[in-house]
Amino acid sequence: MPRLRSVLLALAVLLPLGPSGAATSADWLWPVDPPRAIVRPFVAPATPYAAGHRGIDIAASGGVVRAPASGVVRFAGVVVDRPVLSIDHGGGVISSFEPVVATVAAGDAVARGQPIGTVVAGHCASACVHVGVRVDGQYVSPMAFFGDIPRSILLPTR
Repeated sequence: MPRLRSVLLALAVLLPLGPSGAATSADWLWPVDPPRAIVRPFVAPATPYAAGHRGIDIAASGGVVRAPASGVVRFAGVVVDRPVLSIDHGGGVISSFEPVVATVAAGDAVARGQPIGTVVAGHCASACVHVGVRVDGQYVSPMAFFGDIPRSILLPTR
């Protein structure tokens, strides 16, 4: 039974649901132009305060970052020494991008695909953008929103 709980918890983290209960990945665009390469994947922490990588790093040679889905800019500024941009997509879903110098301001409505900023050096060895997604305050894998995680199928254990 503990293993089944672990599988169900993993599904809850990997397959974010929108307010209607439907997966929200169909509406999201990649924030950078192709070619895309995941430099560092999402690594869920064992506990909310444990080490992990709460997002994905995407190579971003083009520099322009676009809104993956419509929403309202929640934050555009510097955190510690890094420019950060966050968008509230509604339904408890917030995306964050760093290091991104925003071309939009807090409170601005943004449309899916709209340019929202420019990637600057400082996060990876070469230009990359860190993308994080939170659902109701919990970090989840952004890959689920971009449609690149295949659905899990639970098989009988006997």
